[in-house]
Amino acid sequence: MPTNNRDGFGQETRRGRKVVILGSVVFAHVGLLAACSDGSDDVAIAPPPPPPPPAMASPQKVVVTGSRAMMESADAYYAPPVMVPQDPGRERYDGEEVSPVKLTNAEPVSTFSVDVDTGAYANTRRFLRQGNLPPRDAVRTEELVNYFRYDYDRPSDKSTPFTTNIDVARTPWNDDTYLMRVGLRGYDIAREERPAANLVFLMDVSGSMGQADKLPLVKTALSGLAGELGENDRVSIVVYAGAAGLVLEPTNSTAKIRRALDSLNAGGSTAGGAGIQLAYNIAEDNFIEGGVNRVILATDGDFNVGLSDRDALVEMVEKNRDRGITLTTLGFGTGNYNEALMEQIANHGNGNYAYIDSALEAKKVLGDEMSSTLFTIAKDVKIQVEFNPAVISQYRLVGYENRALREEDFDNDKVDAGDIGAGHQVTAIYEVVPTGTKGWIAPRRYEDQPARAATDRIVEAANVKLRYKLPTGSRSRLIEKQVMADAFTSARAPRGDFAFAAAVAAYGQLLRGDELMMDFSHDDVGTLAGRQANFWRQEFLELNALAGAASSSARGGG
Repeated sequence: MPTNNRDGFGQETRRGRKVVILGSVVFAHVGLLAACSDGSDDVAIAPPPPPPPPAMASPQKVVVTGSRAMMESADAYYAPPVMVPQDPGRERYDGEEVSPVKLTNAEPVSTFSVDVDTGAYANTRRFLRQGNLPPRDAVRTEELVNYFRYDYDRPSDKSTPFTTNIDVARTPWNDDTYLMRVGLRGYDIAREERPAANLVFLMDVSGSMGQADKLPLVKTALSGLAGELGENDRVSIVVYAGAAGLVLEPTNSTAKIRRALDSLNAGGSTAGGAGIQLAYNIAEDNFIEGGVNRVILATDGDFNVGLSDRDALVEMVEKNRDRGITLTTLGFGTGNYNEALMEQIANHGNGNYAYIDSALEAKKVLGDEMSSTLFTIAKDVKIQVEFNPAVISQYRLVGYENRALREEDFDNDKVDAGDIGAGHQVTAIYEVVPTGTKGWIAPRRYEDQPARAATDRIVEAANVKLRYKLPTGSRSRLIEKQVMADAFTSARAPRGDFAFAAAVAAYGQLLRGDELMMDFSHDDVGTLAGRQANFWRQEFLELNALAGAASSSARGGG
């Protein structure tokens, strides 16, 4: 660790920079009594302590009963939070139009970056539990589908960091189309094999974070992550409100981290850009070669920055990404939530975005799924599917609208794409029309017949290619698989795991107002999903029922 020289004003110099250390002083404009960071074991605690975060309880065993979804667990339970419906008018989303249908003769190739974010699912859940349908721009179907785990084959060894699984079924909502599912599953990392982690918690403690579903829940989330640390891991804490400061020097002491978290209170305005810059400085000063170097930003996203500042913020995130410091964003709260910014900077930072609406979600993201959240096994992962027009006449990719890439981007290693963490899964679903079958678009009068190259390979329906780099690599590797035409001729209705994935995709498309879902309803989604034993899947069934009721009410049917 670099030598630090502290001056008489509570500051210290690092590589020519001055970093404000928030010692045992009260900043009246922030309402913050920070933890001591002088290397001692003593931490000053702010009286009075903040209210305890909701939804974490003493160990007990609970069951699923009616609409109250609970999880049988030794250390956590879930009860839906009681919230008053709020006007989402101040919340900011950056949704895309539903993906259009493509004619294979004209556009046979579909290229996109993988997405492992799950924030849209939890945020959608928040709206439904408040009694509202989510804004359509807030729903990204791929994040809903990727919220769940599926029964994909495990990688046999680490030489290829993930498996590629492809299956085909008839579309439940359209008798003339088929679904083709592409699933990736990354290898798991045992705890003893994890690389050392240099984590900087960047916490928004501005006045907007004072609500019960914001800063108290942030503390719960990051306190849980602190309990997962290994002996070689280090955590620093940076806060920002009217100003940014370092609250806790790098440590792997769970007790110190939790005492520092407990000491934080909310107040003041927001200076998010300054906080991120300081967090990156701290991460760079404590950089671990060959390890995980990541800033974890926890905020309601209400940055006081303009459009020009947002561009500078993205540039800063990308610059640090290229230097090996990634960014995870954790969104909290309601009313003024800026999801558009949260997702955007996480994407540019080669990290992931999650929305935390309960203590159980915090445990899922930063406890149960910590390896996939933090430890990258493959980066810049891209998928490209080329459909054979002699077999498939039309297609559409369900979701991934804001992850679309140009065809030429696939082979260009300079084009950034999504990363896959240890144990991560990625699922993409195409809906396709076989050639000679009625499709969404009527045949064209002057349309050419498929080229000879297509008819010569009529046994192939599609060619699926994946590109990825190893975590420390700069050159991509290629995986290629063919989907045979007989997979479609022999396809039946989706069953089991595939049926559930299709149900989640349908749920998302219904919430998005997709006009190609025919007369498929939320009741049909529930039937397709079937009975489920897994807690998260049971909760999905409940949320789908809430969505159906809210949709019916919005149409004047109840």
